[in-house]
Formats: sequence, structure tokens, C-alpha cells
Amino acid sequence: MTANDLPAPDGTCWCGCDNTPGYGRRFAPGHDKTAEAAYMAVYHGGSVAQLLHDTGHAPGGNQGTVRAAALKNGWELCPRGCGYAGAPASIANHVNRYHKEK
Repeated sequence: MTANDLPAPDGTCWCGCDNTPGYGRRFAPGHDKTAEAAYMAVYHGGSVAQLLHDTGHAPGGNQGTVRAAALKNGWELCPRGCGYAGAPASIANHVNRYHKEK
């Protein structure tokens, strides 16, 4: 499922609270992280290591590393060769912050 497959926002915060998100949003400000933390607690004991193990992305898992999967799905490597990986906007910020021309 991609973000385009999600139901349209309906004025309900998806974290489960009683707040109303802004127009066109699924979460009140910061509540996406609340929902993420709740999900992690319920399904993976609050542990990213457990999440990676459960999904086959831990070392030796059958899915390879989550970093490799992200690179196949839109992430990029730093063009300056330092090994940093991230979403295109993160790469731009990284290059501007750490690889400024002197």
C-alpha cells in the first residue's frame, strides 16, 4: 500500500485521540509519532531491533537490510561518497550541511 492508496482524511486524528487534524491531514501535529510509538509498543515491544527481526531485516534475515530495501525504494546515497543514505530531501540537507565547499 502506498500513500496514494490511503483513505482520504476525514477530520479524525488517526492516532486515536479526540483532536481534529488540520484540513487534508490525518494527524494532529506530532500525533503521527504518537501513533508510530503505539504501533511499535503493540506489535514489536517498543523495539526497533524487534521490528527489524520480525520483518526479516535484521542481520541474516531473509529480506536483507532495511537500508538496502530503502535504497531500492527511493532513498539515495550521498553523491560525495561518504556513505550517508536517505530520502532525496535528506540527501540535499546532508550535502548542504556536511559537504559545503570551502
